[in-house]
Amino acid sequence: MPHTLTIGQLATAATTPAATIRYYEKIGLLSAPLRSGSNYRRYGSEDLARLVFVRRARDIGFTIDQVRSLLAFSDQRDGDCCTVMALTEQHLSAVEQKIADLVAMKNYLSKLLPLCGGGRVADCRIIDALTLPK
Repeated sequence: MPHTLTIGQLATAATTPAATIRYYEKIGLLSAPLRSGSNYRRYGSEDLARLVFVRRARDIGFTIDQVRSLLAFSDQRDGDCCTVMALTEQHLSAVEQKIADLVAMKNYLSKLLPLCGGGRVADCRIIDALTLPK
């Protein structure tokens, strides 16, 4: 496909706001687009594929730097997949830690809620639990 998509069309096709596309261009995740005679950005199928890749990686929580690494790996099609697997394993480990942290927060909040009997804030056991040392 020639470079026929405007930024609005690319945004729609990738379900990504145009401002995000411009940001990704600014930080180098996407290449600077070709420009039309009237200086409008013009995109092709490769741009759409790369944007979809970036969006999917971001949607599953990869950081910008991790996405940058994944893009570098994907540009080296004959490279060793073990580096991609290692990066993904690291990310999965971080996600699992976040889940454990969230479960701990949920459990703590669940224990706090029954402490509230209503009434005045001065008598609030939730405030006390947050204020007093463990």
